[in-house]
Amino acid sequence: MTTESAPIARTAPAPFWRRPFRIVRENRRAYLIINVAAYGLALVGFMIGLVFPNLNAAQAAGLEEDGTGELVRWLVNIPPLFALTILGVNVFRLSLLTIGLPSLIVPFAGLAFFGYWAVETGITLVPASPEGWVALIPHSLTFVIELQAYILLLLGAYLLGRSWLLPRTIGAKNHRQGYFRGLQRIGLLALPALAV
Repeated sequence: MTTESAPIARTAPAPFWRRPFRIVRENRRAYLIINVAAYGLALVGFMIGLVFPNLNAAQAAGLEEDGTGELVRWLVNIPPLFALTILGVNVFRLSLLTIGLPSLIVPFAGLAFFGYWAVETGITLVPASPEGWVALIPHSLTFVIELQAYILLLLGAYLLGRSWLLPRTIGAKNHRQGYFRGLQRIGLLALPALAV
């Protein structure tokens, strides 16, 4: 009498473009907490700016002193260049220098730096005139979308830190292997972040 063994069901690896979404789904709780924290800190900054309008005025004066205000006014007149500059600032200054690189050196550092940026940006967004409140309506939508890109990177920074410090949480044998698996995750999450 022979017994046949049941065939082993093997699941094919997810297509490359689906892997970031799988990472988000597997870490849904962390993703939701990071969402609440990111939007919450920006709102806290906005409330601080409303309560203390001098902070907003100081931010605006600082932008004028260092020439940023003049540069922005000049760039607004050249929309393609303005869009390219915003993309560059979002990708390099915020995504790479504020979230990515610090997290590669110190676990979770990018989350702290981003938190500071979110509060500071919330303060800066407070309109100083009635026209500013009208302009805030379309800008708030772009800000919500922009934050989603950063939230994906923040999730990657969180997963990198967790994998690095607690490698067994992802089945890694040591901290080095955990670090490299965390790098893979932040790299995969950077792709949809760039698209957003």
